[in-house]
Amino acid sequence: MFWTFVATVVCGLGAAGIALGIRAMTRNLAPKWIIPVFAGAGMLGYLIYTEYTWFEQKQSLMPEEAVIVDTESNGILWRPWTFFFPYVNAFSTVDTKSISETPSNPDVLRFTLYRFEQKMVDAVSHRIHILNCNTRELVPLGSDGAPRLDNMKKLDPHDKLLMTVCGE
Repeated sequence: MFWTFVATVVCGLGAAGIALGIRAMTRNLAPKWIIPVFAGAGMLGYLIYTEYTWFEQKQSLMPEEAVIVDTESNGILWRPWTFFFPYVNAFSTVDTKSISETPSNPDVLRFTLYRFEQKMVDAVSHRIHILNCNTRELVPLGSDGAPRLDNMKKLDPHDKLLMTVCGE
């Protein structure tokens, strides 16, 4: 977050420098107000750029065994352009190295699902799940290792999570 702040300030100063150059080239005929307008536009432009490239940047840092199974693009009220040009602000990955069979049933697989969210400070959470490949039932495990049946979901037959974990 600190480096994002520094980069935003540098972009604002660079854009203000361009406005100063325009004023110098026009022998101060350009109005003075273009300096703060350019600075603000430069900072806003950089912040919008980082929002729209966040997913690609995070995706490039993922190891090969991390398979992206879901993405979310939500419009945000105080960023009205996101309703017309949405961007990925959250995604989920499966660690394919963590997939293992349960001893009691080989059709029930256990794996770790990671969720990344773009916030003021990027948030990463992980949870261990079990998935029955025959019935397509996905159940998260609680912190005590017990299945949380109240949060059970039935996956679509073409769900990428199902295809990644069960290898279908």
